[in-house]
Amino acid sequence: MTGLAVQAVTDFATKMGDNVSRVMVGKEQETKTLLVALLSGGHVLLEDVPGVGKTMLARALATSFGGTFSRIQCTPDLLPSDITGVSIYNQKLGDFTFRPGPIMAQIVLADEINRATPRTQSSLLEAMGEGQVTVDGVTHSLGQPFMVLATQNPIEFEGTFPLPEAQLDRFFLRLNLGYPSLAEENEVLLRLQESHPIQELQPCTTPLEVAQLQKLVAKVHVEASVRDYIVRLTQSTRTHPQVQLGASPRGSLALLRAAQALAAMEGRDFILPDDVKALAIPVLAHRLTLKVESQLRGVSATSVVSELLHQVEVKAEEIREG
Repeated sequence: MTGLAVQAVTDFATKMGDNVSRVMVGKEQETKTLLVALLSGGHVLLEDVPGVGKTMLARALATSFGGTFSRIQCTPDLLPSDITGVSIYNQKLGDFTFRPGPIMAQIVLADEINRATPRTQSSLLEAMGEGQVTVDGVTHSLGQPFMVLATQNPIEFEGTFPLPEAQLDRFFLRLNLGYPSLAEENEVLLRLQESHPIQELQPCTTPLEVAQLQKLVAKVHVEASVRDYIVRLTQSTRTHPQVQLGASPRGSLALLRAAQALAAMEGRDFILPDDVKALAIPVLAHRLTLKVESQLRGVSATSVVSELLHQVEVKAEEIREG
């Protein structure tokens, strides 16, 4: 990866971060992590309490992206065909015509995804995993780059359907936004006093540029020793005494790709163990299934990954100076 390529990724991250910050106050780190997923071609689960800006962050990213955008408001009566589309008989043509659903966009916001039934949730699996949907035996490719941003409220369980492990594993990473500070909330009130900034937000990039940068990010160098550190960290989740089901090999691959994107965004053409550590929790934690007794004791997947980051040692040969 050339220096010019690295600079292109760094410039992209800067302009996208600045653009999103016109709408979001004090969410620079969360925005940066979201851009890591975008550059890696991954999907994101935004999980937090209501009203902290999950949907607005997704809309700000989609608007800045400049591609096609659609929003799916998930409800218990939502059908798979409401997402993927349906074939309708055309009397004039004497044949069936495919009417695409909202999934046929480049940025798709699935709002309150855990309110959709398991059958409807599963209709997203093929799209998220393979970039295509199959309706009535016919496969339709989705526009590239393609990204699903899903939101859910983790504390409200009435009328919800928790995401199964297979669905969670399709998400590249999970983000929690948290409450704003006193100064940040004051700034939010000031900005929204007369109108919402999202109404005036303009695109600052194009889908073509994003697709090109995704290819560049995939060329960031990964030392064999650092790759070994990623594998050892991921495998340690499978043997932890509190964990029933650890992270899959898809988790290892996601962590590697995320580290590549972060390294390029920070101006490097190689990844460091610190890149892996910075992204281990958002990439791996949601992939773990804890034992029932661990859950009853209040153990969280985040705390397990944090513990493993201290236990799995970084070997001397895995540290490379710029």
